[in-house]
Amino acid sequence: MYSLFSSLGSLFSHRLGSLMTVLVLGIAMALPLGLYVGVRNLHALDLQQEQWGSLTVFLAMDAGRDQAEALAGDLENHFMATTRLVSPEQGMEEFRTATGFGEATDLFEENPLPWVLHVVPGEGDENRLDDRALEWAAWLEARDHVDLVQVDYKWLQRLAGLLALGDAVLTVLTIVFSLAVVVVVANTIRLDVANRSGEIQVLYMVGAGNGFIRQPFLYSGFWYGLMGALLALLLLNLSLLYLQGPLEHLLDAYGNSFEVSGLGSAGTLLV
Repeated sequence: MYSLFSSLGSLFSHRLGSLMTVLVLGIAMALPLGLYVGVRNLHALDLQQEQWGSLTVFLAMDAGRDQAEALAGDLENHFMATTRLVSPEQGMEEFRTATGFGEATDLFEENPLPWVLHVVPGEGDENRLDDRALEWAAWLEARDHVDLVQVDYKWLQRLAGLLALGDAVLTVLTIVFSLAVVVVVANTIRLDVANRSGEIQVLYMVGAGNGFIRQPFLYSGFWYGLMGALLALLLLNLSLLYLQGPLEHLLDAYGNSFEVSGLGSAGTLLV
């Protein structure tokens, strides 16, 4: 116990050098931690994977319920897809709810919206979603009363790919920065050993064992790691606190509402 606290006193006796070492350790640990928390929060977004490859079919203005239901039936028979019809009245009501332009829409003499058909692919090979979506779009565009076919959620698929890339980059950075932390601590202790070589020789001469001599240096490494981890957690939490407001406003604009989460108690203890 004496060696534990005496090693801490030795660090405080060299305040500037110890501070610089702790800063390097804290920043090196905070960078992969920040990336980990960022990627984990992005994974919490609702990417609506069950609707990837879906299509929105806008019918011509002269198309009515009969034509929309007939097209939906053809789709379900040919492609085993799930379809949902949206009438012009329902579409206008959804538009009012989503935009808040209720009074403005009352100025229209007649409803300008057409019948809309939402097409969701059934279960199958996820790698063929793009091919299936293109095949369905070409088939739909050749149908009568179809004005426009729009493939949805393409950007969500790209975001999912970027998240997978982020996981790989996170693994690489964690390994690299973890090695950097070990090297910094080891090099600091090596310099400490070199500075105290005379003291070590005296201890050898009076019969001190290797374990007794190593103890204060091992405890120094413990204190460096602990203080570096605390600094990294402090930097991470301050960064999250600063970014939380703007990030939540941005996500609200895209229809995703969730609270930014940190490491949690288990992650904090692991660090």
